[in-house]
This record gives sequence, C-alpha cells and structure tokens, in this order.
Amino acid sequence: MRIVLTLDGHRAAATLNDSAAARDLAALLPLTIGLEDFHHTERIGYPPRKLDTTGAPDASDPKAGDLAYYTPWGNLVLFYRDGDHSPSLVVLGALDSREDTDRLATAQRLRIEAAS
Repeated sequence: MRIVLTLDGHRAAATLNDSAAARDLAALLPLTIGLEDFHHTERIGYPPRKLDTTGAPDASDPKAGDLAYYTPWGNLVLFYRDGDHSPSLVVLGALDSREDTDRLATAQRLRIEAAS
C-alpha cells in the first residue's frame, strides 16, 4: 500500500508491505503522532493501540528509511540510520526514496495517510 508521510510539514512517499502489522497500521490511517529520538538512529512514536503482529518474523535488520514497529513497547519506528539486528522489530515498509531519510533525524511530528 502506498502511503504519504508528512514530517514537520514535508511530504515523503512510502510503501507499506503486506504484513498483518502493516495492514493493521493502514486501518488506523490517517494518523498523527509525536516523535522523539532513540539511540541517535531512529525516531519513535506511539500509535493509539498495539498492532497485530501475527506471522511477523522474530527479528529484523532495519535500514535507513524503514518504517517499523517494536512489539514490546508498541511504538512505530522511523530509521534515519541503519539499525542493528533487532529482536521483536517488525519492518512495516520504507520510504520510496532514501534521500528523504535526512528529514527523519530531526522530525518532531509525523502524519501518515493513504496515498491518493
């Protein structure tokens, strides 16, 4: 599914994969959340409820530009740098252009909408 991320007013195209968690996130759209930095690698924020992670892999190797979900905390994650192998991390999709990852490092607010 094609989506649009708006980071502090700047739009970036992204695509969700076909996982149960990504479909569950899509059901919440449009969604606006605040973001905070985590480990100088990612921005995190919390959706209004936990996502369905049925069939998700046990771990992921996130790349800059990935949109993911960390199951223990129930938070969305936007990686602006490549991350380490992470148990309980479910990649939901990614920015269509890795050039947009620079904006992720300082973003304070995220809006996710279905692309028209």
